Amino acid sequence: MKEISITGKKRTGTGKKASKQLRKEGMIPCNLYGEQKGDDGAPVAVAFASAMSELRKVVYTPHIYVVNLNIDGENHTAVLKELQFHPTTDALLHVDFYEVNEQKPITIGIPVKLNGLAQGVRDGGKMNLSIRKINVTAPYKLIPECLDINVTDLGLGKSIKVGELSFENLEIATPAEVVVCSVKTTRASRSAAAAEAAGK
Repeated sequence: MKEISITGKKRTGTGKKASKQLRKEGMIPCNLYGEQKGDDGAPVAVAFASAMSELRKVVYTPHIYVVNLNIDGENHTAVLKELQFHPTTDALLHVDFYEVNEQKPITIGIPVKLNGLAQGVRDGGKMNLSIRKINVTAPYKLIPECLDINVTDLGLGKSIKVGELSFENLEIATPAEVVVCSVKTTRASRSAAAAEAAGK
Protein backbone atom coordinates (compact mmCIF):
# COMPACT_ATOMS: atom_id res chain seq x y z
CA MET A 1 0.00 0.00 0.00
CA LYS A 2 1.09 3.56 -0.72
CA GLU A 3 1.82 5.80 2.26
CA ILE A 4 0.83 9.41 2.80
CA SER A 5 1.41 11.84 5.69
CA ILE A 6 -1.23 14.10 7.24
CA THR A 7 -0.99 16.46 10.21
CA GLY A 8 -3.79 17.38 12.58
CA LYS A 9 -4.60 19.17 15.82
CA LYS A 10 -6.68 17.80 18.68
CA ARG A 11 -10.04 19.50 19.06
CA THR A 12 -11.96 20.11 22.26
CA GLY A 13 -15.29 21.26 20.82
CA THR A 14 -17.12 18.35 19.16
CA GLY A 15 -20.62 19.76 18.64
CA LYS A 16 -22.24 20.93 15.40
CA LYS A 17 -21.40 24.58 16.07
CA ALA A 18 -17.70 23.83 16.65
CA SER A 19 -17.56 21.60 13.55
CA LYS A 20 -19.20 24.29 11.42
CA GLN A 21 -16.65 26.85 12.59
CA LEU A 22 -13.78 24.47 11.76
CA ARG A 23 -15.07 24.01 8.20
CA LYS A 24 -15.28 27.79 7.75
CA GLU A 25 -11.56 27.88 8.60
CA GLY A 26 -10.75 25.24 5.99
CA MET A 27 -10.42 22.46 8.57
CA ILE A 28 -12.34 19.16 8.64
CA PRO A 29 -13.38 17.42 11.89
CA CYS A 30 -11.87 13.92 12.16
CA ASN A 31 -11.84 11.00 14.58
CA LEU A 32 -9.15 8.36 15.06
CA TYR A 33 -10.38 5.04 16.40
CA GLY A 34 -7.70 2.72 17.72
CA GLU A 35 -6.54 0.40 20.47
CA GLN A 36 -7.82 2.57 23.31
CA LYS A 37 -11.09 1.34 24.88
CA GLY A 38 -13.48 3.02 27.28
CA ASP A 39 -14.98 1.55 30.47
CA ASP A 40 -17.80 0.05 28.41
CA GLY A 41 -15.34 -1.70 26.08
CA ALA A 42 -16.17 0.55 23.12
CA PRO A 43 -13.34 2.17 21.13
CA VAL A 44 -12.40 5.66 22.32
CA ALA A 45 -11.94 8.16 19.50
CA VAL A 46 -9.26 10.83 19.38
CA ALA A 47 -11.06 13.95 18.09
CA PHE A 48 -8.88 16.11 15.86
CA ALA A 49 -9.06 18.38 12.84
CA SER A 50 -7.00 18.46 9.67
CA ALA A 51 -6.78 20.93 6.81
CA MET A 52 -8.96 20.19 3.77
CA SER A 53 -5.89 20.84 1.61
CA GLU A 54 -4.17 17.85 3.26
CA LEU A 55 -7.16 15.53 3.36
CA ARG A 56 -7.93 16.11 -0.32
CA LYS A 57 -4.95 13.97 -1.39
CA VAL A 58 -6.24 10.90 0.49
CA VAL A 59 -10.00 11.40 -0.02
CA TYR A 60 -10.26 12.26 -3.72
CA THR A 61 -8.15 9.44 -5.15
CA PRO A 62 -8.75 5.89 -6.42
CA HIS A 63 -5.69 4.70 -4.47
CA ILE A 64 -5.70 3.07 -1.04
CA TYR A 65 -3.28 4.65 1.40
CA VAL A 66 -1.70 3.93 4.76
CA VAL A 67 -1.92 7.30 6.48
CA ASN A 68 0.90 8.49 8.74
CA LEU A 69 -1.04 10.80 11.06
CA ASN A 70 0.78 13.35 13.17
CA ILE A 71 -1.64 14.75 15.75
CA ASP A 72 -0.04 17.43 17.95
CA GLY A 73 3.33 15.70 17.59
CA GLU A 74 2.01 12.18 18.27
CA ASN A 75 2.46 9.72 15.40
CA HIS A 76 -0.24 7.19 14.44
CA THR A 77 -0.50 4.74 11.55
CA ALA A 78 -4.06 4.55 10.19
CA VAL A 79 -6.35 3.84 7.26
CA LEU A 80 -9.53 5.63 6.16
CA LYS A 81 -12.56 4.16 7.91
CA GLU A 82 -15.48 6.34 6.84
CA LEU A 83 -16.18 9.57 4.96
CA GLN A 84 -19.22 11.80 5.42
CA PHE A 85 -20.28 14.20 2.65
CA HIS A 86 -23.00 16.85 2.52
CA PRO A 87 -26.08 15.28 0.84
CA THR A 88 -26.60 18.13 -1.64
CA THR A 89 -23.24 19.90 -2.08
CA ASP A 90 -20.98 16.81 -1.77
CA ALA A 91 -18.68 18.86 0.48
CA LEU A 92 -16.56 16.76 2.85
CA LEU A 93 -18.02 17.02 6.38
CA HIS A 94 -16.19 14.47 8.51
CA VAL A 95 -13.48 11.78 8.30
CA ASP A 96 -13.00 8.72 10.50
CA PHE A 97 -9.62 6.97 10.62
CA TYR A 98 -8.83 3.54 12.05
CA GLU A 99 -5.46 2.97 13.73
CA VAL A 100 -3.52 -0.07 12.52
CA ASN A 101 -0.38 -1.99 13.43
CA GLU A 102 1.75 -4.59 11.66
CA GLN A 103 0.22 -7.59 13.48
CA LYS A 104 -3.48 -6.82 13.66
CA PRO A 105 -5.47 -7.76 10.51
CA ILE A 106 -7.76 -5.13 9.00
CA THR A 107 -10.58 -5.43 6.48
CA ILE A 108 -10.44 -2.94 3.62
CA GLY A 109 -11.73 -2.55 0.05
CA ILE A 110 -9.00 -2.94 -2.58
CA PRO A 111 -9.46 -1.76 -6.21
CA VAL A 112 -9.91 -4.45 -8.87
CA LYS A 113 -7.65 -4.38 -11.94
CA LEU A 114 -8.65 -6.50 -14.96
CA ASN A 115 -5.69 -7.78 -16.97
CA GLY A 116 -5.75 -9.13 -20.52
CA LEU A 117 -8.21 -8.99 -23.41
CA ALA A 118 -11.09 -11.38 -22.72
CA GLN A 119 -11.94 -13.99 -25.37
CA GLY A 120 -15.56 -12.82 -25.19
CA VAL A 121 -14.51 -9.25 -26.03
CA ARG A 122 -12.49 -10.54 -29.00
CA ASP A 123 -15.70 -12.29 -30.09
CA GLY A 124 -17.59 -8.97 -30.09
CA GLY A 125 -18.86 -8.88 -26.49
CA LYS A 126 -18.54 -6.04 -23.98
CA MET A 127 -16.65 -6.27 -20.68
CA ASN A 128 -18.72 -5.23 -17.68
CA LEU A 129 -17.04 -4.51 -14.32
CA SER A 130 -19.68 -5.06 -11.62
CA ILE A 131 -17.67 -4.07 -8.54
CA ARG A 132 -14.69 -1.74 -8.33
CA LYS A 133 -13.37 -3.03 -5.00
CA ILE A 134 -13.14 -6.36 -3.17
CA ASN A 135 -12.93 -6.44 0.63
CA VAL A 136 -9.93 -8.35 1.96
CA THR A 137 -8.60 -9.04 5.46
CA ALA A 138 -4.88 -9.08 6.30
CA PRO A 139 -2.23 -7.13 8.25
CA TYR A 140 -1.88 -3.81 6.42
CA LYS A 141 1.73 -4.51 5.40
CA LEU A 142 0.51 -7.45 3.27
CA ILE A 143 -2.29 -5.58 1.50
CA PRO A 144 -1.54 -4.70 -2.16
CA GLU A 145 -2.48 -1.50 -3.99
CA CYS A 146 -4.81 -3.42 -6.31
CA LEU A 147 -6.10 -6.94 -7.00
CA ASP A 148 -4.99 -8.24 -10.41
CA ILE A 149 -7.52 -10.49 -12.16
CA ASN A 150 -6.65 -12.21 -15.44
CA VAL A 151 -9.68 -12.17 -17.77
CA THR A 152 -8.00 -13.50 -20.94
CA ASP A 153 -9.98 -16.77 -20.99
CA LEU A 154 -13.34 -15.22 -20.06
CA GLY A 155 -15.81 -16.14 -22.80
CA LEU A 156 -18.93 -14.50 -24.16
CA GLY A 157 -21.78 -14.54 -21.63
CA LYS A 158 -19.43 -15.73 -18.85
CA SER A 159 -18.60 -14.10 -15.53
CA ILE A 160 -16.06 -14.25 -12.71
CA LYS A 161 -17.38 -14.42 -9.15
CA VAL A 162 -15.51 -13.54 -5.96
CA GLY A 163 -15.58 -17.20 -4.85
CA GLU A 164 -13.45 -18.17 -7.86
CA LEU A 165 -10.61 -15.87 -6.79
CA SER A 166 -7.75 -16.31 -4.36
CA PHE A 167 -4.85 -14.03 -3.47
CA GLU A 168 -1.70 -14.87 -1.55
CA ASN A 169 -1.74 -13.83 2.15
CA LEU A 170 -5.25 -12.33 1.81
CA GLU A 171 -8.57 -13.54 3.19
CA ILE A 172 -11.43 -12.39 0.96
CA ALA A 173 -14.28 -10.78 2.94
CA THR A 174 -16.67 -9.97 0.05
CA PRO A 175 -19.38 -12.69 -0.35
CA ALA A 176 -18.40 -15.52 -2.74
CA GLU A 177 -21.51 -15.16 -4.94
CA VAL A 178 -20.80 -11.52 -5.87
CA VAL A 179 -20.02 -11.10 -9.59
CA VAL A 180 -16.79 -9.19 -10.22
CA CYS A 181 -16.97 -8.91 -14.00
CA SER A 182 -18.71 -10.45 -17.00
CA VAL A 183 -18.69 -10.33 -20.80
CA LYS A 184 -22.08 -9.19 -22.06
CA THR A 185 -23.49 -10.30 -25.40
CA THR A 186 -23.85 -7.43 -27.90
CA ARG A 187 -25.63 -7.05 -31.24
CA ALA A 188 -22.25 -7.38 -33.00
CA SER A 189 -21.41 -10.61 -31.17
CA ARG A 190 -24.85 -12.09 -31.97
CA SER A 191 -24.43 -11.19 -35.64
CA ALA A 192 -20.96 -12.75 -35.71
CA ALA A 193 -22.26 -15.92 -34.07
CA ALA A 194 -25.17 -16.14 -36.55
CA ALA A 195 -22.83 -15.63 -39.51
CA GLU A 196 -20.49 -18.32 -38.20
CA ALA A 197 -23.39 -20.74 -37.72
CA ALA A 198 -24.68 -20.01 -41.24
CA GLY A 199 -21.25 -20.70 -42.74
CA LYS A 200 -21.03 -24.16 -41.23
